[in-house]
Amino acid sequence: MDRTIAWKSLAAQLGAVAVLGLALGLSLPHSFFEDWGWLAGPAAWAVAALFTARVVHLPSLPVLAGAALAGLPGVLAVLVGVHWAGAVAGAVVFALWCGWLAARVAGTRRDYSLQ
Repeated sequence: MDRTIAWKSLAAQLGAVAVLGLALGLSLPHSFFEDWGWLAGPAAWAVAALFTARVVHLPSLPVLAGAALAGLPGVLAVLVGVHWAGAVAGAVVFALWCGWLAARVAGTRRDYSLQ
């Protein structure tokens, strides 16, 4: 587990989700989210995850897979009426995934240079 990447991922994901959430919330009527929130929320989460992957220099597809798994607490939170708590819980799970992924990616890199 790379704790530095986990913390950076947590900050990047929470920041990106907050910025996207505010931008969408301020620019679209509430009725949009009643009809299309099921699509807009996961899309914003995925866009934020791609941003996070870029910030912490991790491969996009494994990060998106982790974002999908980490988004499951958010789904449960929406169902019980605590949407933003689910986003925070999902971001924590996502950050742990990114920390694990960073350690795994670092472990697969080999130094074949002649020293």
